[in-house]
Parts: sequence; structure tokens; C-alpha cells
Amino acid sequence: MKTNFKIAVLPGDGIGPEVVAESIKILGAISEAFHYQFDFKYGLAGADAIFKTGNPLPDETLEICKESDAVLFGAIGDPSFDNNPDAKVRPEQGLLKLRKELGLFANIRPLKTYSSLIDKSPLKREIVEGTDIQIFRELVSGIYFGEKFTDEEAGYAYDICKYNRDEIAPIVHMAFQEAQKRRKKLTLIDKANVLDTSRLWRKVCKEIATEYTDVELDFMFVDNAAMQLILNPKQFDVIVTENMFGDIISDEASVIGGSIGLLPSASIGNENAMFEPIHGSYPQAKGKGIANPIASILSTVMMLDYLKLDHAAEKLRASVEYAIENKYVTVDLNSEQPYSTSEVGSFIADYIKYSEKTYYNFENVKIGKSTIV
Repeated sequence: MKTNFKIAVLPGDGIGPEVVAESIKILGAISEAFHYQFDFKYGLAGADAIFKTGNPLPDETLEICKESDAVLFGAIGDPSFDNNPDAKVRPEQGLLKLRKELGLFANIRPLKTYSSLIDKSPLKREIVEGTDIQIFRELVSGIYFGEKFTDEEAGYAYDICKYNRDEIAPIVHMAFQEAQKRRKKLTLIDKANVLDTSRLWRKVCKEIATEYTDVELDFMFVDNAAMQLILNPKQFDVIVTENMFGDIISDEASVIGGSIGLLPSASIGNENAMFEPIHGSYPQAKGKGIANPIASILSTVMMLDYLKLDHAAEKLRASVEYAIENKYVTVDLNSEQPYSTSEVGSFIADYIKYSEKTYYNFENVKIGKSTIV
């Protein structure tokens, strides 16, 4: 069994470096507890890379990623670009290129609610409690990668959405296989009443469904799906969809659990994989120690799953749940007694090594202190 792993680390912009630092801290605890070795190699990406090199994805960063067993990514985005529609070079270009170059065709976003955080959801407890959804979003095709054109003088622009069968089939197979492990229901979200690309998605899904007869396949228009996610999210098990719809639907789903700071993601290809929180760079929180690291940490869980380090992944998942259930979380989840980004990461890392024998004394934690006993 392999025990040494090369991990590319791309902290990126805003709070990216802060949350990734906690994932690295936790991988150190995993290494100590399970005797694995993680060799980290850092690369520039996003606005940080533009400021330093003029390129949102330097060639050196791409090579680091290609030579690694997995990529741990932070976040990209900076107000100086967000507020400048005329910028020719943008941080997001680096991320799109990275996904394409690494062949990361499947973006997987799990959504699970935690009982102690239900009241943080904008929806009623009876609507969201028990929600457990896995979203599969196609990541390297569609409108984001289609031909684009702008005629400034004529005030005219277009973005072309294109798909072919070979771009659809791999992620549909992945989604069906995941549904087989879960509640055996797969929902394709599309707009087949209007779009030819959606009709192609339906055709391919129906053909592939004949190979997975134990899975129920249904279809839902994206506008209805956006509504149903709010009205009755528990009806969904596994969702599969195209790039833009997946981007929008998964961000909508992220608030169901109470904080976007809880949602991880994995981007998987045939040879490479990248793991990142779904939240943005949140520049307003940069350097304040208030960023929620749990989405990055749960992305690390998905990385451990990918590397087939099952026991380590199970332990880390349990450690995160222990922190959440005991309200050892950041201000977005506990405004009365918040803990810093670093404190949350340290608590989870300590629990990995010591479990219930953790040196964090909960009698003191309850009054806002932690002591070694």
C-alpha cells in the first residue's frame, strides 16, 4: 500500500491561504496518527499569480499539479478584478485553464446538514433536516468553455454552449455509480424544453441508464429544480448536470446547511484530481482569522477518499463532526462564542491524534477558553 504522497498546494487569494493552512496542519496530524507522508509543493494561482507573474496560472504551477498525486486548492478572486469588467487577464482564467489542462471533467459537491446547525439555515428545520445530496457538475465543457465574442461598437456579444456525447457520458457514469452506493436515485437537471444541449444530455442519460437498472432516473428542468431545492431538498439523492446549471444549483444548495463555509468539493479527471472549498476568496475577511476552514478541511477528507486512505478519511470526517456538534466553530456558525480559523483547525488536528483524550477541556471551552490538562 502506498504511504507517500505528493500534494500540490495552491493557496490562491483572499482567505484561501488561511483555510488551506488549516488543511495542511490537519494533514500533519493525519501523517502522525496514520504514518503517512505528505510532501507539499506550493504554486501560484489566481490574482496572487497575476500580481507576481502577470499570469493567473504560471507554467510552473501547472507542472507542479501534473506531477502530484492530488491538488489542494484555496480560492481565487480579488476586488481589483471583480470591479473591473475591462480587465483582460482575470484570476478565474487560471482556474478554468487548470481544470481543462488537468482534465477535471467532474466536480463533485456533497451537501449534508448537521443537526446542531439546522437553526443556522434560512429554511425551516422540518424542510432541511436529513438533507444529504451529492451534486455532479460537468466541469470542462459547455458555455464556460465555448466560443466567445464581443463587438464593443455594436453592443453585441455571444457565448456558445456546446456539448458532445463523449463529454457527457463519463460524468453520467460516475453519477450512476455513486447513486448505486447511496439511495439509488439520480436526477438530471437540464432545460430540455428549450435547449438542444439539454436534449442531448437526456438522450445520453437514458442510454446509460440501461446499464444501471437498479437506479431510478428522473429529470427536472433547472428552474423547477431551483425551486424544489428550497421546497423539499430531501427529495434529491444524486444530481447530475451541465457546467453552468451545476455552478448555480450547487451554490444555491450550499446555503441550505447554514453556511457556505461548510461545503467542500472534488474535481476529478482520469489522471488528476483537485480539492477545494466551494466558497470564494471572501476578501473582506482576509487576515482577520474569522474564515471558516471546515469546507477546506472537508475537501481534504475527499482527497483522502480519493487517495484510498479510508481510515484516515473516516477519522477526519468524525473529527469535523465532533467539532461542529460541540460548537467549536467560527463566527459564521457561533456568533456568541466564536473561535478563530486557526483555533478550529488546531482543535480538529488534536482530536485526530487524541480523540476523547484531547487536551481541550470542554468545561473551559464553554467559557471561551481552552487549557492543557
